[in-house]
Amino acid sequence: MFELIRANRRRSVLLVAGFVAFLALVGAAIGALTGYGLWGTLIALVLSGAIAFASYWKADAIALAVSRAKPADPEQYQRLHNLVEGLCIASGLPKPRIYVVDDPAPNAFATGRNPRHAAIAVTSGLLEKLNRVELEGVLAHELSHIRNYDILVSTLAVTLVGAVAILTDTAIRLMWWNGGRVPREGDRDNGNNPLALIGFALLILAPIIAKAMQATISRQRETLADVSACQMTRYPPGLISALEKLRDDTTVTHSASTATAHLWIEQPMSGVGDRGKLGGIHRMFDTHPPLDERIALLREL
Repeated sequence: MFELIRANRRRSVLLVAGFVAFLALVGAAIGALTGYGLWGTLIALVLSGAIAFASYWKADAIALAVSRAKPADPEQYQRLHNLVEGLCIASGLPKPRIYVVDDPAPNAFATGRNPRHAAIAVTSGLLEKLNRVELEGVLAHELSHIRNYDILVSTLAVTLVGAVAILTDTAIRLMWWNGGRVPREGDRDNGNNPLALIGFALLILAPIIAKAMQATISRQRETLADVSACQMTRYPPGLISALEKLRDDTTVTHSASTATAHLWIEQPMSGVGDRGKLGGIHRMFDTHPPLDERIALLREL
């Protein structure tokens, strides 16, 4: 387990570095297409570094705000606070901040940069539909994300994926209004430049590539968090029952977005389980393993 946690940290560093490098590559494409060349790449490097640094400090607040999470009042949500405190004492973790999202779909997520600066958010639907043992299993899953240091890279991905989308959208608009339609004096015709064509293709594909990178961040971490949660509670049937209820519930989590989908315990967006013509495409961007696979794994413990 501890070796898996160390491997998780190493992969997290590599994934964040990959995101920053990908942002720089997008910046280089923008520079080639708008005529700024090396300056475009340098600006993208500075911008990606600034975004990564800002994300380290503020991405948890952004994720909570995007999800419309509100602090859980200790008196109104006494059971929730008691369960989290008990699990934290048993696992030696500091108690995270606790939030509630007003959403009928049962779901939950953890965010933050480290165990001392972490937060857990649960939906009102989760509190209503799960019993105490099932809720404890879900909370243990989220605390496992915190203990295993999954939350940092998952939270960084929220803003880094958004940064790729903003850069590409801005570049395409600039090309439409000026750079791509009116070449600078003395420049070669960008339309006949192979590098420019490659750069334009990269801008089109960049958001898709970023989403695929986001999906790879989450899948293995969900399985590890499931196993860690059972180790924490010493009662796998609790989490198994919770995941079965999540599987059988078809409510879409309206408080989730494509940027935060990988944070939640269950794939929150529509299209999950699609067996139609677009089912294969949907599965390519699934941020979670199928719930049936996760349940089957836990039954073997």
